[in-house]
Amino acid sequence: MSFARGDGLENEMATIAIDISVSVDGLVAGPDATLEEPLGKGGMRLHEWIFGLDAWRKRHGLEGGERSIDNEVVEEGLARWGAVVMGRKMYSGGSGPWEDDPNAGGWWGDEPPFRVPVFVVTHHERAGEVKGDTPIEFVTEGVEAAVARARSAAGEWDVLVAGGANVAQQCLAAGVADEVQLHVAPVLLGRGVRLFAEDGLPPTTLERERVIESPAVTHLRYRVRYGGTAPHPG
Repeated sequence: MSFARGDGLENEMATIAIDISVSVDGLVAGPDATLEEPLGKGGMRLHEWIFGLDAWRKRHGLEGGERSIDNEVVEEGLARWGAVVMGRKMYSGGSGPWEDDPNAGGWWGDEPPFRVPVFVVTHHERAGEVKGDTPIEFVTEGVEAAVARARSAAGEWDVLVAGGANVAQQCLAAGVADEVQLHVAPVLLGRGVRLFAEDGLPPTTLERERVIESPAVTHLRYRVRYGGTAPHPG
C-alpha cells in the first residue's frame, strides 16, 4: 500500500500538520514529568508502537526493524516533512532562561533525527545553531511566526508540528493548522497532559480523511475546517 503524495494533500503552500501519538483518553503524556521520564509516568507507552519499526530505527542510526503498515505510515511522514515546529517542553523539557535549563542541549544530543530545519517556540531568546544535519532556530515571537518561518524553510514540502500539546493547541487557536494526524495507542493513562484544551479553541470541524489500523496503533488523519459545520453525510 502506498501513501505517496497524490492522495489529496497537494497544496500550493505547505500543509501544516499536527502529528502526534495520543492515548485513547486523549493524553499525550503522563503525569509528573522529569528529566528521567520526560513523558511522565506511563507516557512512553504511547510510543511503543514506533520503536521497533525499520523507518524509525534507521532514522536513529539503528539496524533492523519491522516493515509493516505502521512502518509505511512513518516512512510517509519522513518523506513529507520539510521543516518541524515544536515547543520548548518537547525540545528540552525545561522552562525559564536557557542558562538555567539542565537539558538545554535538547534530548537528541549532537545528532537530532530530524535532518530538516527545526523551529522551537520559546519565551526566552537563544541564538540558532546547527546540530548534525539539523538547523535549529529558537523563535520568541510566537507560534504563528514559527509556523511562517517553517513554511518558508520547507519550500514544496509540508511542515510537521511535532508537539507538545501546548504548541498544537496554539496552532489550532491561531487557525494555522491544516491537518491533524493522531496515532492512537491502545492505552489509558488516566492523568497527564491533554492534547486538546478544554477551552480556548475556536469552533473547529475535523473532516476524516483516512483510518489505518494495526494491532499496535490506529492512525487517524483529519483535515481541519475552522468555524464551519461538518458536511451532511447524505
